[in-house]
Amino acid sequence: MSSKMSSEKHGDSLCFFINGKKVIENHADPETTLLSYLREKRRLTGTKYGCGGGGCGACTVMLSRLQPATRTITHYSVNACLLPLCQLHGASVTTVEGVGSTKTRLHPVQERIAKAHGSQCGFCTPGMVMSMYTLLRNSPQPTVEDVTQALAGNLCRCTGYRPIIDGCRTFCQEANCCQANGGEDCCLKGEQRPDEADEETPRLFDIEEFLPLDPTQELIFPPELMLMAEAANPKTLTFRGERMSWVSPSSLEELLQLKARNPEAPLVVGNSNIGPDMKFKGVLHPLVISPTRVTQLFEVTQTPQGVWVGAGCTLAHVRSLLEELLPRLGEEQTGLFRALSRQLGTLGSQQIRNVASLGGNIVSANPNSDLNPVLAAGNCKVSVGSAGGRRELPLNQDFFVSFGKTLLKPEEVLLSVFIPFSRKGEFFGAFRHAPRKESSFSTVTTGMRVFFSQGSRLVQEVSIYYGGMGPTTVSATKTCAAIVSRPWDDETLSRAYDVLLDDLVLPPSAPGGKVEFRRSLTLGFLFQFHLEVLQKLKEMHVITEEIPEKMRPLPREIHRGRQDFQRVSKDQSHQDPVGRPIMHRSALSHATGEAVYCDDLPATEGELFLALVTSSRAHAKIRGLDASEALRLPGVVDVITAKDVPGQKVRKLCGYEEELLADTEVSCVGQMLCAVVADSRSHAKRGAAAVKVAYEDLPDPVFTCEEAAEKSSFFEPRRTIERGNVAEAFESVDQVHEGELRIGGQEHFYMETQSMLVVPVGEETEFNAYVSTQFPALMQEAIAETLGVPSNRVTCHVRRIGGAFGGKVVKTAVLACITAVAAWKTNRAVRCVLERGEDMLITGGRHPVLGQYKVGFMHDGRIVAADFHYYANAGNMADESVLVVEKFLLHFDNAYNIPNLRGHAAACRTHLPSNTAFRGFGVPQSLLVVENMMEDVAALLRRPAHQIREINMYKGPSLTQYKLQFSPENLRRCWEECKLKSDHAARRLAADQFNRENRWRKRGVSMVPVKYGIAFSEGFLNQAAALVHIYKDGSVLVSHGGTEMGQGLHTKMQQVASRELHVPASKVYISETSTNTVPNTGPSAASCGTDVNGMAVQNACQTLYRRLEPIRLRNPKGSWESWVQAAFFEKMSLSATGFYKGPDLYMDWDKTEGRPYAYFTYGVCCCEVELDCLTGDYRALRTDIVADIGRSVNPSVDIGQIEGAFMQGLGLFTLEELKFSPSGLLYTRGPSQYKIPALCDVPLRFNVYLLPDSSNPHAIYSSKGIGEPVLFLGSAAFFAIKDAVAAARSESGLLGPFSLNSPATPERACLACASPFTRKIPASKPGSFKPWAINI
Repeated sequence: MSSKMSSEKHGDSLCFFINGKKVIENHADPETTLLSYLREKRRLTGTKYGCGGGGCGACTVMLSRLQPATRTITHYSVNACLLPLCQLHGASVTTVEGVGSTKTRLHPVQERIAKAHGSQCGFCTPGMVMSMYTLLRNSPQPTVEDVTQALAGNLCRCTGYRPIIDGCRTFCQEANCCQANGGEDCCLKGEQRPDEADEETPRLFDIEEFLPLDPTQELIFPPELMLMAEAANPKTLTFRGERMSWVSPSSLEELLQLKARNPEAPLVVGNSNIGPDMKFKGVLHPLVISPTRVTQLFEVTQTPQGVWVGAGCTLAHVRSLLEELLPRLGEEQTGLFRALSRQLGTLGSQQIRNVASLGGNIVSANPNSDLNPVLAAGNCKVSVGSAGGRRELPLNQDFFVSFGKTLLKPEEVLLSVFIPFSRKGEFFGAFRHAPRKESSFSTVTTGMRVFFSQGSRLVQEVSIYYGGMGPTTVSATKTCAAIVSRPWDDETLSRAYDVLLDDLVLPPSAPGGKVEFRRSLTLGFLFQFHLEVLQKLKEMHVITEEIPEKMRPLPREIHRGRQDFQRVSKDQSHQDPVGRPIMHRSALSHATGEAVYCDDLPATEGELFLALVTSSRAHAKIRGLDASEALRLPGVVDVITAKDVPGQKVRKLCGYEEELLADTEVSCVGQMLCAVVADSRSHAKRGAAAVKVAYEDLPDPVFTCEEAAEKSSFFEPRRTIERGNVAEAFESVDQVHEGELRIGGQEHFYMETQSMLVVPVGEETEFNAYVSTQFPALMQEAIAETLGVPSNRVTCHVRRIGGAFGGKVVKTAVLACITAVAAWKTNRAVRCVLERGEDMLITGGRHPVLGQYKVGFMHDGRIVAADFHYYANAGNMADESVLVVEKFLLHFDNAYNIPNLRGHAAACRTHLPSNTAFRGFGVPQSLLVVENMMEDVAALLRRPAHQIREINMYKGPSLTQYKLQFSPENLRRCWEECKLKSDHAARRLAADQFNRENRWRKRGVSMVPVKYGIAFSEGFLNQAAALVHIYKDGSVLVSHGGTEMGQGLHTKMQQVASRELHVPASKVYISETSTNTVPNTGPSAASCGTDVNGMAVQNACQTLYRRLEPIRLRNPKGSWESWVQAAFFEKMSLSATGFYKGPDLYMDWDKTEGRPYAYFTYGVCCCEVELDCLTGDYRALRTDIVADIGRSVNPSVDIGQIEGAFMQGLGLFTLEELKFSPSGLLYTRGPSQYKIPALCDVPLRFNVYLLPDSSNPHAIYSSKGIGEPVLFLGSAAFFAIKDAVAAARSESGLLGPFSLNSPATPERACLACASPFTRKIPASKPGSFKPWAINI
């Protein structure tokens, strides 16, 4: 801080409470958020950093305040990552640590989420706990709808949400539970169902074991804060930080004077707009004004004409206010209130609505605002004030001047908003469409109002506003003119649709893209409003004709699902946990926030933080890198470049090299150039922003697979495989068809971003590396090679990982090496934790794929020949892409015995960030192309797709295309079982009936199989080792080479050790995975972690148990502890290593034969969806999965893996979309732009059945790997959507195969429906404009 700054007064003291303890902060920095304060200053690390932008809910805490006017205490959930510390004066904060702990007492919320198996990696769990805890503080007996609303802003990448809902719904009162709402099964019965009341039915958890909820035991609101809130004459508070000041005035007059003196200073209430701008766009405001203590901004006044609502009122408060007024005022007066309430229900998340203000939402003038079109259409007005006086302004087209700008003068403050009562004969419509149903910015929104003459259908007034159709909220003026003074009928509206297209013109290169879809939505919304108004007119007996279709919202109520698994044998010892649904061994620590992740490790003295500088060009030479300005900034210690690397400067993989830090040339936006190390995160980040890089662009960057193929830009080798004679077979078929499918990429979106801490031990160049990685041995090896030291000087420690999915291997090694160089150069501990946007930019994800196929088939449905070409967009580095494309060809037969089958696969070298391993490792993309071909054949033959699949399925002893013999019996069993359990035939008929009765809603049903090979095809990667110690007190410590990333591996290893040593699982502990206990391990990947590590642990435990045999025989009635004591005194070693060689797997690509997999895991999924043809929105009504996983070691863990994988697949194929600019920059760098499935995407009925009576001789206890296979079954939702789209197309006379690329987003589904509205939109000619995003 400068001497001038330090000589100034630091500002006022900030007083608030955390978990019942008083906190006085004398140096509150306005740039500090509650999240960083809790984690770094208070060491309360249970609150997690997931995205930093209020989009994931991992940082949720509860805020409590006293409202002096009503003397009521309000509790609300907030995102700590957006909440400025300075906003907390007089508030009480409750974090997950304050709710309960394993040391004192667990709170029922924590216990139920844990015991209902709602935690896997556990990183999102504290946020889930806090959202649910806040709900229970406000409503101890919530409804299921309350639960889903409360959790809508919390993302989870592991579980698939079902167990979280199941745990939370145990708090619901019976009158509001699923049974009372028409559900078949009651949520209050644990796993018991009326149709299976038999005591023998195994259950995943038992509700009888749960602690009751006792609201009297909660923390009280601090009395000291009550006195503070009620104190007379509150004073203005000022807080000064390193770069900015924060002023919180206590009166309106003072606020207006302050704004007059500082017209450019923004007003901050919820920080949901200013906060992200400062954090992600580097905007700096020297002064911020916080008007949260100005009571006039929160007043609500009712007049005979309507209601004045204070601009400071939060959106949540506005909604509850409107809901309160509805029954008091009656339907006629509340049309606008209902429309606003409808929009507020899905605007942001509960956490955002709890802090974002009505005034802030209006004046931020977001072009796709949910509220502004409705307020404008409803003739609302605002009252604004300044030091010079007050004025009222109508909220209309003129109010919104340009992007982010309104009519307000810089010195004016929005004081209140007037919402008028509606009149008789006046109707309102409010519609929105967003990429995800909840917690998502809108694509297009609209507010519509029509007013009729008394008892007539003649339109007297009409007002239509849209958001998302330009830089501001826009009025469809010409359209209104075409409707007014005319009767409200089809003829008038038909004319209006054509006028609307001219009214709202969107250029083809408009920001945000989706131009055809957005224009189509404007028509679809007007049509929906048309139908709603006709319905109203009919109810009022103004018209008598039949309404074409009553539009109703998509179903949303989540019912209880089924989870069927086999009970263990009655002969099995009660102490033996194998086969039982054991809770994740860390679940309670997850739920209490006690579980320690990499960035939760306390800082060591002198620790530095590392921030990366990345390329802003896709293809360029580096002409200069100037770090001088960065080095002059406060706190910056050093800048690390390629020249600082003492050892190997590259990482080698698949025959290609990847530079750790680019030195002379860059080949993608986001490539790492150098790193800045500083004494804090913020200083390092500012330092990185100050580094200047000069580039010389190189010509013709390559971004797409087509461009790469045209220029022969590939990573070699390319692969080909063939069985039979494809060319010959095409000559003898009845019909030949060619098609292609594009599959978009996918971001891992592990909840814990890339995190590492490298600590120099201080002597002999020894380092401890704490890394969030799936492959500790690779980190050790990579760091050692980079530093030029032997591997024995580097120890890598991994306690747990907050999700990985394949994304914490190759790029993690590069990041760990850079961090290690910084630690080596500075001789200080260095921490590197990527921000979400950086992580998404740098680390790549799943490969986008272009699949082309030619298929020859007979009229009876038999496929005789198929030829596939796969092109994977590998990005700028080889990474593991060559191995991924090999896996395309090892799986592209899927479940089908196509006698003549050929595949070609290539990894395309492009100028995008390199893609890498991702759960499924290429198999989901490969199989989607195959299944799309099946759908095409079915469409051409006019037969149901499941019949074509069945006809071509493997039968009897079979050979794969690489000549591996296998039995498909369990695959066919899964197929038949799924048909039966899902009631497929009846539901198919019911969907067809529904489609005949509904024009704008369609249902689709699809049933898809998967055959997935388990283990690494490179045999050496299948080895595993373990180290087991027995201590003198009888406790057991197990170490093995696998890492715990949410898949329950440590839990299963605990079960293995418990069985083999014949001791209770409670005696077995697993601390961490480290390279100094178990060396030379393989990665935790390929769905074989339990298979290989389980065998190694078993081997070690059996060695020890045999060693104890003489003692056991001498004293058969002795206790375990007595045997261990005796062994110690007899000088027996109570430590053993275990080793598992693993199967000798291989693939010979020259001979195109081998045994690349130990065995196959099978599964079948039936999915039914309902599609809104006007918007492309869909809801998965029901999903039934039958999976053959042998004999499950732990059914709760395995069912959790199945559900989580399905939801990740559903995201891949229907929702998640990566968008790149024409210059190769990733647009979608956080949860606000990139949508993973949320709770609103869970199938309304989600059933999982483990195939009974299955076994597997190739893995521990006859189990099977399950982590990856089921992800592909998410494609059942894709094909169900495609089925519904086909039904919609048939209404327009369009039959046969059609193109629907993946993901089947609402945009793609809506346009594919080819409704009369979408066909009105003139298509822009490719090449005639520069698109906003390129089609990867």
